[in-house]
Amino acid sequence: QVQLVESGGGLVQPGGSLRLSCAFSGSMFSIYSMGWYRQAPGKQRELVASLTSGGTTNYADSVKGRFAISRDNAKNTVYLQMNSLNPEDTAVYYCRANTIHIYWGQGIQVTVSS
Repeated sequence: QVQLVESGGGLVQPGGSLRLSCAFSGSMFSIYSMGWYRQAPGKQRELVASLTSGGTTNYADSVKGRFAISRDNAKNTVYLQMNSLNPEDTAVYYCRANTIHIYWGQGIQVTVSS
């Protein structure tokens, strides 16, 4: 079992930045990759960024150059640094951990609006 808790969301103006955090616990040795997904109203959940245990990253085209995923093993936390935010980034953001099972966090709202 893996437990995930997201934090750091909120309201930000266009062009602003936010950093999301995902604290994980449980069977951490079994995690081979982690990722951030998002779901906007009326849309399907989509991959934003992922990070393997080997350090390989992958980003959605829409966030390349603006978002960065990272992991602090000492703090058991995965981050999503989001810069140059625009209204199209508004969504509920979810943290996901991949083992032989898939685990999701509860989701956190990010709203980009003036």
